[in-house]
Amino acid sequence: MNRDQIEGKWTEIKGQLREHYGELTDNDLEEAKGDREQMEGVLQQKLGQSKEEVRKTVDDILAKV
Repeated sequence: MNRDQIEGKWTEIKGQLREHYGELTDNDLEEAKGDREQMEGVLQQKLGQSKEEVRKTVDDILAKV
């Protein structure tokens, strides 16, 4: 999924991320604003997961949307 597609479905993606990671805040998600790399960075920093773990989860979420 490219950046335009992510930005277009951002509301849906935010909902999926909140569902998967209940500890994320609206501010955490707004910090990424549809940018996949930034979104992965926020998740890594907030959750303490590895880049690979976060990337797999994001891939799974994007495949559902």
